[in-house]
Amino acid sequence: MRQNPSFAMTDVAELRRLIDANPWMTLVSATDEGLVASHYAVLLDEGRDDLTIVGHVGRPDDLIHGLGERELLVVVQGPHGYISPGWYGDAANVPTWNFVSAHLSGIPELLSPDENLRVLERLVARFEGGMPQPRLLWQPPNDPEYVTKLERGTIGFRLTPTRVVAKRKLSQNRPDEVVETIIAELGAGASPYADPRLAGEMQRDLDARKAAR
Repeated sequence: MRQNPSFAMTDVAELRRLIDANPWMTLVSATDEGLVASHYAVLLDEGRDDLTIVGHVGRPDDLIHGLGERELLVVVQGPHGYISPGWYGDAANVPTWNFVSAHLSGIPELLSPDENLRVLERLVARFEGGMPQPRLLWQPPNDPEYVTKLERGTIGFRLTPTRVVAKRKLSQNRPDEVVETIIAELGAGASPYADPRLAGEMQRDLDARKAAR
């Protein structure tokens, strides 16, 4: 991802928030057979306060990616959406796309079966936690034999990125009043491109920039 200093996202707390809020990620590896991409849910490592993430892949994706042997690129995609030139006013303009994204790269460490099982437990708890009647990993009708078989079909990993490229392109190059118009259109506008999540990211960024002035 090409970086633009005006859009660079470097604050670790903000990057952790982005990762936590957008756990469905793309995993990319360069292999002898070419590029390989997979999609899995990934979590922050609960024992760390940096950008270390934990996750798993289903077998044989570990072999396809060469997991643990070569660099892995993990793409975190936050809110994104179309920005109409009509939202800029009467001046000549073209459409664009606003987005928040981070690329985490490094050679992952493979987890032991016990560590992998704990990550699987966390994943289920994270996403079942909001259900009216959560079904956790060890909860019946799942039994220990079923859970053990499930774990054996996966390979867990921990990635402490050695390279991070993160970008928050949210119309920072526009006057505040234009940004506020875009936020309004995204938040409650009548267009098919309304997206409250993207509007929230833009408002958060605008408030931070105003506070820093």
